[in-house]
Amino acid sequence: MAADHAGYELKENLKPLLKELGYDVKDFGTHSSESMDYPDVAHPLACAVENGEVSCGIAICGSGNGISMTVNKHQGIRAALCWTPALAALARQHNNANILSLPARFITFETAREIVRTYLSSDFEGGRHQRRIEKIPVVTGK
Repeated sequence: MAADHAGYELKENLKPLLKELGYDVKDFGTHSSESMDYPDVAHPLACAVENGEVSCGIAICGSGNGISMTVNKHQGIRAALCWTPALAALARQHNNANILSLPARFITFETAREIVRTYLSSDFEGGRHQRRIEKIPVVTGK
């Protein structure tokens, strides 16, 4: 998990749910609601997902946009900004999203918990979707 100051409270609220669901939680910060820059926590999370240190991630900022843009700069990341459980299900089923991004200022704690439960319980469908996600990484010179 990684969050900026705007997402700190939501991150802390979600950690007990993840532990209840049986997940080990690696917290990349931030560790307070003091103003900070989201790339400082987003890049370490993205690197951990890319290198297999963690299986997936949850990234949180006020709108969810900045932190999503940052983690998606990493070639092996497919982060999806989700504000409903249905979007979270599709992000996993169709895009095999490996980072869930949440907009802390636009969803309730309960909605966030539903989104996380849905994201974690949804499986990638493969098939035609596999072909599409294989085309996402940038290939230089083409």
